This record gives sequence, structure tokens and C-alpha cells, in this order.
Amino acid sequence: MRRVLLVMFTIFFIAMPCFAGGVVSMASDPWPPFADPAHPHGGLSVEIAKAAFGTQGYTVTMEFMPWARVIQTVSLGELDLVAGAWMSDERKENFMFSEPFLINEIRFIKRKGDPFKYSGLETLPGLKVGVIRSYSYSDEFMNYPGVIIEPVNNFITNIRKLVAGRIDLTLEDEIVGMNSLSILDPALAGNIEFTGPSLASKPLYVLSGLKNPRHKEIIEAFNKGLKEIKANGTYDRIMASYGMKQL
Repeated sequence: MRRVLLVMFTIFFIAMPCFAGGVVSMASDPWPPFADPAHPHGGLSVEIAKAAFGTQGYTVTMEFMPWARVIQTVSLGELDLVAGAWMSDERKENFMFSEPFLINEIRFIKRKGDPFKYSGLETLPGLKVGVIRSYSYSDEFMNYPGVIIEPVNNFITNIRKLVAGRIDLTLEDEIVGMNSLSILDPALAGNIEFTGPSLASKPLYVLSGLKNPRHKEIIEAFNKGLKEIKANGTYDRIMASYGMKQL
């Protein structure tokens, strides 16, 4: 009997990694279609994360809050993950990054009819550009001589300032920008247009704070799960449901 119990225990112990997991708490600001409190699955980034973690036996909870609070809360280890963020040298000091799972194309936005055409940072001096606090824009852009940077808390505030003539430009991922306007203020969409080439192509990652004792476990689980959902077709199906192509 003792031998039977020992064999059963050994089998259970060996099998444990397949069922390892628990709850992972994740946060983002509203950033449709990638993080969307109105979407039944929470948005594209959230759905990909839930699917990836699900293959590793984890359950994901999701909270929406202002972006600066997301960064602070996860960096302190009070929550486990940022649902989607760009890489920067500053963030590398406080976070562990996953493998990238999406790409954002960041483009400038101007008032409709404005003759300005963005063709490089050298076309920006003298202009007021609205940005979002705690977002990771390139240092070259943020410190470019003559560019007047005006930070606010969210994208829609920048668009309203732009339409009112209080700033000259703002910038956002094109898919995010148009989705946000269609939800928050559709009338504004007809008053703005994207201009020129992308400022940057930004890979999107999930992040876990280095102060979180589980950060390595969590990121490794996501990476393994991401690989699995790409292999089994789940990633493609999720992307297609949002009208997007695979990374």
C-alpha cells in the first residue's frame, strides 16, 4: 500500500507543472481596441494575455485605471502585470518585459485641412505637440530642440485641444486613435487626420514589476503560453476577430 501511495504521489508531483498557475492580476488604462472596458473580453491585448496564461493554468483578472497609476501600481508589485506597454530604458529599470505580441504604429495627428505634413522630426520645431503622461515616447522626439511638449492624462483630451486650436499636433497608434474616437466622441473623427510616416513602430509587451517576487514566473508563463497559442491557431483567431493580422 505504501508503495502504491508513493507511486501515486510521484505521478502527481511530476504532473504538477502542467497544472501550476494561480491568479494573475493585470491592469491598463482604456486603450481600445487593445484594452477596452466595454469589450466583453477586455480588448485585444487582454484577450491574448488571457489565452496565453490559460494554457499555463493561470486565471487573469483585469482592472482599468489611469495610465500613470497602472505603471506605479505594477512597478510596486501591487498588481502583477501591465496589459500592454512599450519598452524604454527607464522602464527596463523597474520592469521585466515579455516577448512582444503586437506592433503599434505611432503617427502624428493634425486638424483636418491643416497644410502641415510630417516628414521627420525636423518639421516639428515651433509646434505644440500633445502627449500623454507616462507614455514611452522616444527620447529623441521628447527632447528635440524647439518642439513644445504639452502632456495631458488621456488621448481624448489631446484631440479636443487639437480641434480647439490649443495644440498643433498630437500622436497615437492609428488603430487606437480611430477606435477611441468612435467610442468616446465620434463627431471629432471628422475634424482630424493622420499625417506622414510613422514616428515609430512600437512592439507591445506585457510587463511585470521587478519588485514583484513572481515577476520571472509570470513573464516566463506568458512567453510559453504565447508560443503555444501561436502554434495552435488561437492567436490568429483572436487577431482576426479584431480585423488584424498576426505579428
